[in-house]
Amino acid sequence: MAVSRMTTAKMKKMKTEGIPISMVTAYDYPSARLAEEAGIDAILVGDSLGNVVLGYDSTLPVTLDDMIYHTRAVTRAAQHAFVVTDMPFMTYHGSIDQTLTNVGRIMREGLAKAVKMEGGREIAAAVEACTKAGVPVMGHIGLTPQSIHQIGGYRVQGKNSEQARELLEAAKAIEQAGAFAIVLELVTEEIAELVTKQLSIPTIGIGAGAVCDGQVLVFHDILGYSSEDAPKKMVKSYANIGSQIRSAIAQYVTEVKGRQFPGAEHTFHTDADLGQHLYGGGSSDSDNERAGN
Repeated sequence: MAVSRMTTAKMKKMKTEGIPISMVTAYDYPSARLAEEAGIDAILVGDSLGNVVLGYDSTLPVTLDDMIYHTRAVTRAAQHAFVVTDMPFMTYHGSIDQTLTNVGRIMREGLAKAVKMEGGREIAAAVEACTKAGVPVMGHIGLTPQSIHQIGGYRVQGKNSEQARELLEAAKAIEQAGAFAIVLELVTEEIAELVTKQLSIPTIGIGAGAVCDGQVLVFHDILGYSSEDAPKKMVKSYANIGSQIRSAIAQYVTEVKGRQFPGAEHTFHTDADLGQHLYGGGSSDSDNERAGN
């Protein structure tokens, strides 16, 4: 049976009916295709690609062109999943006109279905302008990686009453600006529950407990597809693909060094008569002519 496309309206209905929303952060065609085939509801093309696939130590160096390039790859694979793309650092904090220009490129060139922006009241005007222009916006509060230097590191948010108040105010500001959903990252479960109950739009948690309306994890984290050894408390790995990949490549290196690969089953051969000519085992037509044959 054909699966219909996920939409913002369907996600809001899922919140109302208590059906959790599944979301994965992916950055290319093969990972998005696998997620799609697994039945994922939504795919986030995150600026975390800076850390995960581009080798940066933060999301800050990621450019608009980077996000468009990776979004195009993901949208080619996503026939049913709803694709959301992160607006990278400082692409939505200037003038509204510049913000709309940048968002327009994500939607038009990347073919995303929505964009995601980090922040609270300070970005409400940008969110409102985009939604009025017909662009769905997903918010993101709690730990906001683009503000990591201002926050002072990767710290759990919502541990005291002041942080709790700020998070709730930020969430409401983003909802009132017209966002269709909001990510809660590295937020205490108690605050995540409070925000989730007080909003009419879905909350998508990462490190925010099981009380959110949905969950998002990075493709590479789900699969253990990484060289990092330090486990993250908010992540559950469902496989250890990284170890299998390293082992497979190590075996390949060993077989190449030992001339075990390629074997006979991986090798192609010419016809027998051509082989004789190439290696001097037979006479050519010109030889036959000179001999009077």
